[in-house]
Amino acid sequence: MTASVIVLGGGIIGLSCAFEAARRRYKVTLLEPYVPGGQASGAAAGMLAPYSENTEQPDDFFRLCVRSLRLYPDWVRDVEQCSAADVEWVRSGSLNVFQHEADLLPLQARIRMHNQWGAEAELVSGRALRELEPKLTDKAIAAVYTPEESHVYAPKLVEALLKACRRLGVDIRQDAGELERLELHDSGGATVKMRLLDNAVACDKLVVCSGAWSGQYERWIGIRIPIHPIRGQICSYGGTMQDVRHIVMSSQAYWVGKRNDRIICGASEDVAGFRSDVTDKGISRLIRSSGRWFPHLSQQQPLHRWAGLRPATVDGRPLLGPVRGNRDVIMAAGHYRNGILLSPVTAMIVGDLLDGRESESIAGFLPERFTERDSRPNQSAMSTHILG
Repeated sequence: MTASVIVLGGGIIGLSCAFEAARRRYKVTLLEPYVPGGQASGAAAGMLAPYSENTEQPDDFFRLCVRSLRLYPDWVRDVEQCSAADVEWVRSGSLNVFQHEADLLPLQARIRMHNQWGAEAELVSGRALRELEPKLTDKAIAAVYTPEESHVYAPKLVEALLKACRRLGVDIRQDAGELERLELHDSGGATVKMRLLDNAVACDKLVVCSGAWSGQYERWIGIRIPIHPIRGQICSYGGTMQDVRHIVMSSQAYWVGKRNDRIICGASEDVAGFRSDVTDKGISRLIRSSGRWFPHLSQQQPLHRWAGLRPATVDGRPLLGPVRGNRDVIMAAGHYRNGILLSPVTAMIVGDLLDGRESESIAGFLPERFTERDSRPNQSAMSTHILG
């Protein structure tokens, strides 16, 4: 008999896990309270940049990100073939740009570390930098060029995953409302009732991919889930991929040229609870940075402005793995600003867990790690660490 799986949450992680579970012949139901891809996925520039996002040390989170980047070619091919849709994966490479000599001092150690993991990164300046990115300001004195980093168009990736899931028979129930009841059974499996659904839905295995809303499951699952929303504000300018040829990243903002004649600029981040409105303060920072690094953008105003909620944990790492005490419940949440990048590896790990196989690579991401800390006597308060 085919085992049944409920995936709670229809963001990029939930859709990726549903796609993988369906490919492994599970009967999958995806429950999305609102619209698939409408939160963190919708606020994403789609950057696949593990080297640019993780510059300090090759810890297990960095290794997970690099592993996922290496899975992307085959994963994108499978998603596109199953959906018959193009996700606009562009192998552009990235440029981390600098305007001050003092910023260059630590770069050689960073480049050596990244190249040990196959980045093939190099420091470029002068004419070589101008040839790579002609419209970059003349004040940019150097950049770290990483050819392997790339990007996808997040809305099209969401659309393709939705089509692929439906073609594989996933029952996608959007606008299902908030969670009303979750029952975990001693014999295994769970029953889920969403507020707007007529009937509760039972399953053999449950995968929680609810992003910033995952904390609501604490009282049912029995572990601490310290995931909170970070509002990411983002804007876009008119322009072609010849105007911004690479992922260009500075300490203040990033820019990515897309095939739809838009240049994405992000992301101003702040803590605003579950508010996803756009503020003048958040976007004005991006506008100032755009004019500073790309002079041709100083004469433009953004064509579009939007925001989404990114699910952040207090240690900057996702909750990924089975819930101790109930192996039929799997957490895959809290990916913060790396949800697009980590989709392939997260889906593969969740698929293996559904099959009864575990990976040593998730030891540092297990969901109960915060519960264990709370149980230790005389523990000092945890410090907040947000990767960026």
